[in-house]
Amino acid sequence: MSVFHLFLILMHFAIGGAFAARFAGSRKEGQKQGGGENYQCFFHNFTAYSANVMDFALLHSHQATVKTNIMAEPEESSTIANQRKPELEASWLSVLGDEFDAPYFQLLKDFLVEERRNNIVYPPGHLIFNAFNSTPLPAVKAVILGQDPYHGPGQAHGLCFSVPRGVEPPPSLKNIFKELEADIGFRDPGHGNLEKWAKEGVLLLNATLTVRKDLAGSHQGKGWENFTDDAIRAISEYRAGVVFLLWGKYAMAKQALIDTEKHLVLTAPHPSPLSASRGFFGCRHFSKTNEFLDKIGYGAIDWQL
Repeated sequence: MSVFHLFLILMHFAIGGAFAARFAGSRKEGQKQGGGENYQCFFHNFTAYSANVMDFALLHSHQATVKTNIMAEPEESSTIANQRKPELEASWLSVLGDEFDAPYFQLLKDFLVEERRNNIVYPPGHLIFNAFNSTPLPAVKAVILGQDPYHGPGQAHGLCFSVPRGVEPPPSLKNIFKELEADIGFRDPGHGNLEKWAKEGVLLLNATLTVRKDLAGSHQGKGWENFTDDAIRAISEYRAGVVFLLWGKYAMAKQALIDTEKHLVLTAPHPSPLSASRGFFGCRHFSKTNEFLDKIGYGAIDWQL
């Protein structure tokens, strides 16, 4: 067993006691206040979580990152069919590696080869799994779920709602910034790159990881949802005390994949200009997330970019 896996196990025991005490206190406080969204999870599944962490560490110790790139750029597409697995961060590969051998993923791979041969596909191949590679499974403290990548030139870089520096923030992201300002005094950073959040432990996950240029939703129903649903299930199973921020009906439907006995789920309308005024503005999800994370001992997220 490597030093990393030993560290993962020791980290579990180190935070376990603090998590238990703080989580139990949070639950009592929530009960005194009549329950409520802030504490919609309970402690009695923590023992099961302990076993899952141990299993995850042992599983992870027998897996290694396979450095291939089945999501290559168009000029490399002729080699894709002979490649088995993409480059994926090791902890995620431990729990999702079998997906790459599933029949649905072979069909997805064939679809992407054909798409790249005839169309422009976003994001670039090396950024398709950017969300996973930026936020390892043991580091996940919160999850923001999007639908599919931005479909304009230069926008998508594998993190939901995020755009690279130098690209104008889209309307939904601008509304997220407005809510952050009202909620926690966030200052507009002058860019829309959310990579810092990913490093803080926020998994910025789209349900569909690719899209055809100028055609929103064009890669839905091709297999990506199988993969990302299993990622959500893995977080639910192997972690505890993660905050899931589900905005809009599409994201809210993913709550069925989450064990709400172990995790906090916050829901609101989508930040799109079409729906933000119906309840996204004023939801205070960012301060609620930090309040919860502080209470269970995980530490608040620095949302300022």
